[in-house]
Amino acid sequence: MDLELGERRALITGSTAGIGYAIARGLAAEGAQVVITGRTQKSVDAALARLRQDFPGAKAEGVAADCATAEGAQTVFARVPEVDILVNNLGIYGRMPFFDIADAEWQRYFEVNVLSGVRFARRYAPAMARRGWGRILFVSSESALNIPREMIHYGMSKTAQLAISHGLAMELAGTGVTVNALLPGPTRTENTDRLRAERAKAAGKTVAEIEADFFRTFRPTSLISRFASAGEVANLAVYLCGAGASATTGAALRVDGGVVNQIM
Repeated sequence: MDLELGERRALITGSTAGIGYAIARGLAAEGAQVVITGRTQKSVDAALARLRQDFPGAKAEGVAADCATAEGAQTVFARVPEVDILVNNLGIYGRMPFFDIADAEWQRYFEVNVLSGVRFARRYAPAMARRGWGRILFVSSESALNIPREMIHYGMSKTAQLAISHGLAMELAGTGVTVNALLPGPTRTENTDRLRAERAKAAGKTVAEIEADFFRTFRPTSLISRFASAGEVANLAVYLCGAGASATTGAALRVDGGVVNQIM
């Protein structure tokens, strides 16, 4: 399928590694011009070098800015005035018992995971609508529906993304701009691999044992009983950014390995 992305410019927040980088890579492979963002110039440069090594002809640029802050967002807006595709991927996560989560931590998760996407969509969506074409994708999580007991604050922020993406899709009805949410499940990334290695070392177990414990204890409903790769998640994201997904909007699409045990 030709996704018709050759003339499109895509901005992916938090895209120097993990799912964000995999989405940027997938869009670049389809011929889109991609804008990678990260907090440091070093991480942005490394991601661009990696991308260009895989795709020597890739049309790619990068912006170093903290997209979780209003100031960082303004830095990106100044460098990248308009885009055709916006992927709000930036996010943080971490386990913490509910009774230990302070007010400041709730606010931090809302600021990074929710308000960052609001700012970027508010900035770029109007011009997309005027041009009659656009794609906005919020990278949410199966945790939006399957609230994890071990990180309720994270689940809260992911559910908020579903409300925003669906409401924005209604706001942009009839404009040619689609807005959707992507719901990954447990996904293997550089960061999650590092965290599992640390937990394994602390517990005196192998990484394989830690992974088996995770699916047995925290995600027993997973139908694939493994971590998806970032590339597997990106495949659906890239499709949603293409011309072929023009009738898909206001949707929450799962790529969660079947963790959410319901039909939707």
